[in-house]
This record gives sequence, C-alpha cells and structure tokens, in this order.
Amino acid sequence: MTGTGGDAPAGTRTEGAARAAAVPPELGAVARQTPERIRDAAALVTRGRVFPLNWDLGLPDPPILGRGRHVHTRIDLGNGFDDRLDSFYPQGSSQWDGLAHVRGPDGTYHGGHLAADIETAAGPLGIEHWARRGIAGRFVLADLVRHGRHGGDCSRRVAYTAADVTAALAAQRVDLRPGDILLLHFGWTRWYEGLDRAAREALAAEGFFASPGLAVDPETRQWLRGLELSAVAADCPAVEVMPFDMDGPDTFLHHTLIAELGLAVGELFDLAALADDCARDGVHEGLLTAAPLNLAGAAGSTANALAMK
Repeated sequence: MTGTGGDAPAGTRTEGAARAAAVPPELGAVARQTPERIRDAAALVTRGRVFPLNWDLGLPDPPILGRGRHVHTRIDLGNGFDDRLDSFYPQGSSQWDGLAHVRGPDGTYHGGHLAADIETAAGPLGIEHWARRGIAGRFVLADLVRHGRHGGDCSRRVAYTAADVTAALAAQRVDLRPGDILLLHFGWTRWYEGLDRAAREALAAEGFFASPGLAVDPETRQWLRGLELSAVAADCPAVEVMPFDMDGPDTFLHHTLIAELGLAVGELFDLAALADDCARDGVHEGLLTAAPLNLAGAAGSTANALAMK
C-alpha cells in the first residue's frame, strides 16, 4: 500500500500515546506472539507440508500503486555469479507494511510517535524490530473465494464485513484466538495471473483500481479491535477494499490496522496453493513464520513468509 495516510493533519503525541499503550510500540501487536502461543502453533504442524507465501518479485507487472520495476543484474565473478538489484521496492510484491508506513487521522504514528521520531534509521518503528525478533504464530485462513460473495472475480469492489469473514470461518469450523495471524484469501494473485498484458497495463494505469477487501465501517473496525490479532495478511493489494473512499474524516482502514492496533499487515501474499490445500483437507490453521528484511528504519519489507501444516 502507498502511504495514503500521509495526508493526515499534524497531531499531538498524547492523542496517539493513549491509543497504543497496550503493547510495546516498537513491536506493535507482534508482541502478542508469545512463546506459549508459538509453541501451540508449532504443534499444529502434523503433515510436514510447507507453503511459501511469496509471489514472484517481478509481479505485479507493470508495477501498481506507485511502485517501480526493479532491475536485476547478474554479475559474472569468473567462477560464479553475484546479483545486484537496482530500483528495488521492498513493498512492490508480497510485503509487510511496517509501523512507520501509515500515520493515523490525528497525525501520529503507532505508539503516539510523530514524524520527527521516525525520520532517522534508528527510529522506534522501523521494520528491523520485527526482523530481529521474527514473526511466528498460528495462522487461520478465511477462504473468501469458496465462502464469500465475489466468487474469485477480483475486478469488482466487493467490501467484506466482519459478519462476512465470521461466516466464512464458521463454515470452515475454525475460530480466531488472541495472537493469531488472519489470512484473507480473495484469490487476487491467481486472478491477476490470468490477465493478459493489455489488462495488466490498464490496471496499473488506473491507479487505485477496484479490488475486493475488508469493508471500512465502524463494525469492521470494532471487530478487529476485539480480535487481538498479531497480524492480518491478504492476497489483494491493500487488505481493505479498493478504491479507497478518502472523502470522510477517517475512511482508511490502515489507520485502524497499523496506526491504532499496530498490526503487521501483509499484502499480495500468494495464498492460492495454501487455500487449495485447506479446502482439500478441511484444516484452515497452522504455523506461519516470516523474516522481514533487517533494514533499519524501513517502513516495509518483502514478506519472506512460510505457512506450515
């Protein structure tokens, strides 16, 4: 996601501090991934199946949402090769949005921090705090292709409410627990792979195009607050529905997800193979691990995520 929240007015440190006092601000909700919860998640791995959730770094192509295309150069060493990446956007493909990615409507970042607090590489909200700790916990996949309203057609703006996601989880006979990582399968990456070149170029040129995602309404916000998740990730470009409705005072769900709740937010995760497997065996939970880039001060990272069952 691009930093749309950057248009928020300047705020005060006290307003934001009250919002996020429940968890350590440098980790955000990832702090809910306690040793006990990670151990319990590891016990869910019974088949030894591993599902990489990382899409091709070259997709989407053309890039979307203001990102650019990286250039990969192979360097001949004589006895082997090295690589160099130029114009590399860590949030260009499967990605984590970090805590410095979006500020809230009051102008403060998670934990009440102001822009001046996070402008240096040694700031309190850089992605390196997650990298040095690691992301690990129980995932629960909500299959909104098989138990949703859009049928995998990701060309339309379909807003999924809290009730929609809860109904899908109930149909799958799986519940959410504090500290969980919620995976939302809309089928976007598989749908995109089926587009021809002309359709991809039209999508990129459109900017904030239509896409299914979470609804932006008070009920969905309150539901997210009550779940006490550590992370939420989806295979669509923004987790929330697009295009955004930025006319109201707070119509951007990233304000709640990141600035308020401090969640690790994953976008463009490649969930197709995992969702297929969950549909086959009826098990929609397991262990998810991720190692974000240890890049001081960064606002995001490649996903580097694995799901295990």
